[in-house]
Amino acid sequence: MRSLEKKKAAKKRPPIHISEADYDRIADLALRIEHSAPGLSRLLFEEIDRAHIHPTGSLPENVIALGSEVEFIDDTTGTTRRVCLVLPNEADIEAGRVSIITPVGAGLIGLSEGQEISWPCPDGRPRILKILEVKQKP
Repeated sequence: MRSLEKKKAAKKRPPIHISEADYDRIADLALRIEHSAPGLSRLLFEEIDRAHIHPTGSLPENVIALGSEVEFIDDTTGTTRRVCLVLPNEADIEAGRVSIITPVGAGLIGLSEGQEISWPCPDGRPRILKILEVKQKP
């Protein structure tokens, strides 16, 4: 993707969907990290504040929620990754469990299969995350 296209994509993020339960958990986490990681806290609040909120249990199956397994492509590396999005106390990068309070985790929440988002790398460079597949835990 060309530089100008990346800038346009960053200005308009795709619609996202979050359950009421995930909204509450993520808002609580964002408040708790506000002083230690203000940039990440701000990104989390921006994402959940723009999300369409669904009653718990009624989120579409193809939407990334806490506990979802997701396959995505990161355009900065060109690699495809499969991870499970989890709360911080469940995170284990070697086991493929990525915390919602990591830059990648915050960028994935609420997206659905086929969507992509321009999302900053930890060093601030833009990148595109494209969702290939979403599976919910049974």
